[in-house]
Amino acid sequence: MSRSERLLALLQLLRGHRYAITGTELASQLGISLRTLYRDIATLQAQGAHIEGEPGIGYVLRPGFMLPPLMFSEEELDALVLGSRWVVAHGDGALSASASSALAKIEAVLPADYRQQLQSNALLIGTSRSDSLNDEAPLRSAIRQQRKVTLGYRDLKDEASERTVWPFALGYFEQVRVLVAWCELRQGFRHFRVDRITRMQPEDCRYPKSRESLLKEWRATQQIPQPKFIADRN
Repeated sequence: MSRSERLLALLQLLRGHRYAITGTELASQLGISLRTLYRDIATLQAQGAHIEGEPGIGYVLRPGFMLPPLMFSEEELDALVLGSRWVVAHGDGALSASASSALAKIEAVLPADYRQQLQSNALLIGTSRSDSLNDEAPLRSAIRQQRKVTLGYRDLKDEASERTVWPFALGYFEQVRVLVAWCELRQGFRHFRVDRITRMQPEDCRYPKSRESLLKEWRATQQIPQPKFIADRN
């Protein structure tokens, strides 16, 4: 791999470990010598990466470091563009605008050849067949803040009810959005189609469990494996 790719790979390895990892292990995983590793760490530190540690003890990357001009593989760029374009086409107003903004920020810091590849990307997203989209921004805010929400809801039989729920996830499907929450009325996990929510009132109080623990419990009940986005941090 090129040196820029190696530096990025080193950052990714450090990000995947909460505690210090030895230089020997880092060098082994990257397939480089210890001398080269020490040189690469010095380069990253000079660019602003808050890497702490020393030879013989180990290294850890402290939070808060923003990457310099980004380097992606062709497949990674395809994934970023495809995902962002899907959100632009199918998200509500706030989410669609945020996806466009995020893609523009990525494009702004890409080297010229990568920027050209992004601009000429041939992966297209079809427009939504739905004539209108509900505004899910208040739901996303309640999920982030881990606050209870009282919903007015009409089920598939068109029967109305009022529920106080603990919202912790929002599922995006082509035709519908589904709120995943713990329902106080039913004392269990329930799924609510966003287009059938007639009223939403955020409450002042937080729900008693963490969003992460609710999501973990829900995955267990649904037999959904835990996704892995980065290396195991244990």
